[in-house]
Amino acid sequence: MSSKFEATAFPDSLAERVRELARTRPDDPAYLVDDRVLDWVGYDAAADRLARVLLGIGLEAGDCVAVWLPDGPGFHIAYQATERAGLVTLGLGARCGERELAHLLRQSGARTLLSAESMGGTSAREMVASLRRAGIPLEHHLIVERDAFVEDAIELDDRPAPRASASALEGRGLSASAISLYNTTSGTTGLPKIVVHDQLRWLHFNRFAVDVGHLRPDDVFMSVLPAPFGFGLWTGHVTPTLLGVPTVLLRRFDANAAIEALLRHRVSVLAAVSTQFILMLETGRLEREGLALRTLFTGGEAVPERRARSFEERTGAFVLQFYGSNETGAVSATRPEDPPTKRLTTAGRPLPEMNLRLFDAEGRDVTASGQGRPGVKGPVLARGYLNAPEATAELIRPDGWMLLGDWVELDADGYLRVVGRTDDIIIRGGKNLSAAAIEEGVAGHPAVALVAAIGIPDAVFGERAAAYVELRPGTSLDLETLKTHLAATGIARELWPEALVVLDALPHNVGGKVAKSALREDALARFGADDEDAVHRARAARRPSDDA
Repeated sequence: MSSKFEATAFPDSLAERVRELARTRPDDPAYLVDDRVLDWVGYDAAADRLARVLLGIGLEAGDCVAVWLPDGPGFHIAYQATERAGLVTLGLGARCGERELAHLLRQSGARTLLSAESMGGTSAREMVASLRRAGIPLEHHLIVERDAFVEDAIELDDRPAPRASASALEGRGLSASAISLYNTTSGTTGLPKIVVHDQLRWLHFNRFAVDVGHLRPDDVFMSVLPAPFGFGLWTGHVTPTLLGVPTVLLRRFDANAAIEALLRHRVSVLAAVSTQFILMLETGRLEREGLALRTLFTGGEAVPERRARSFEERTGAFVLQFYGSNETGAVSATRPEDPPTKRLTTAGRPLPEMNLRLFDAEGRDVTASGQGRPGVKGPVLARGYLNAPEATAELIRPDGWMLLGDWVELDADGYLRVVGRTDDIIIRGGKNLSAAAIEEGVAGHPAVALVAAIGIPDAVFGERAAAYVELRPGTSLDLETLKTHLAATGIARELWPEALVVLDALPHNVGGKVAKSALREDALARFGADDEDAVHRARAARRPSDDA
């Protein structure tokens, strides 16, 4: 491994970096949201205040604190505070329901919940009362309001929160190699798993991002991603802090508001999943005039080539992506210098610091073939799943290679292409069909705004391909029209969907991806509910990727 990636080249921690910026550039903005600006000295002071509260209620080093906050500066203050107090953070999605909350609190052992007064229209106090009645041992519920900007923004179970002395923080901060974060998979109907992270992997990831994206100390970031999850963490919490640059936040994603923020704040680096940048394109307002945008980091799902190309043409920015998972971190990446056909149709080349092998369905090393399930070793791997040894054993082979749930190809130039998930394959009469390939074909129809392909139960073939679509305003589409289009564009007949379902809006999980589990349940009701065998097959074939 290159010496530039050694741990000694990193700051001691993110907390120390914020303290440094508070000393050297106190008035520079750290976060911008609505009409408010949180500068570095204010960020540092707010994090210390909250950290002292966490110590004041008696938390010990290594205890877990569950953070259930909406996107905004308060979320980042909370993560800074737990780090300074020597605590492990469990990040909870803003749309977590009671079932998920109960599961994650039990699994993590967290006895302290830090939340806003209301989460997604739900009273957090009522939720906590319900969790306690259900036997969840929550000892402390801290309410954080007004983004924790001000002195009286924090209370504990309806009373002012105690605060330890400033000296109590001395020596409590976490080192970069200590376990600092319990991240979660973005489960929908299934229960999420908890992924164990240290901060060192994020410091390495930051180096990758700076190198791949040619990031600069005068950049302005905007992350419109859910903050608690991996993509949102490095683009909203880690890399901007290490660079010492401001981050623009939206409390809730709205395509028009995002474009206005891009223009107002002269954003140069945007982070958004495909669905979000497509919605921004659909407004018709995204033009390069007035924009300072240089880079769009996207990913988390297949990036549609036509839409990515349109984004580049209309904004002048490069569309880049990292390929990887919550568990593995970054495995490959596209770069501005890549040829457009490679940049927009592949997941880039494997990162030099990440060792990659390919395995077949039986676990044999088939790297030389250029196609298989990727396994990786490298500096950004998570430590496995918390209190889930069987799941961790499935994730990490006995020889140490951490597996992803995809099927990939490496071309002659070393570029990686995801051809489908190992568990997102539609099996029709024994023939494996890539859902991603079907989605790519359907997405080319001009009426289609968003698409998700899934297998629907079939008494003869086992599964057939169905396309669930969200249409552009004022358009319509039926299956025969779609097939005519696919025939005209040369899409292989086996990749034509055999059913089409038009929805007003596709469902999304807490990580921002299309919630295929919800679509599978819908498909079962539409196409297989009266066929007991079909129902059994559909239940037995439920994909782990539904919850990832």
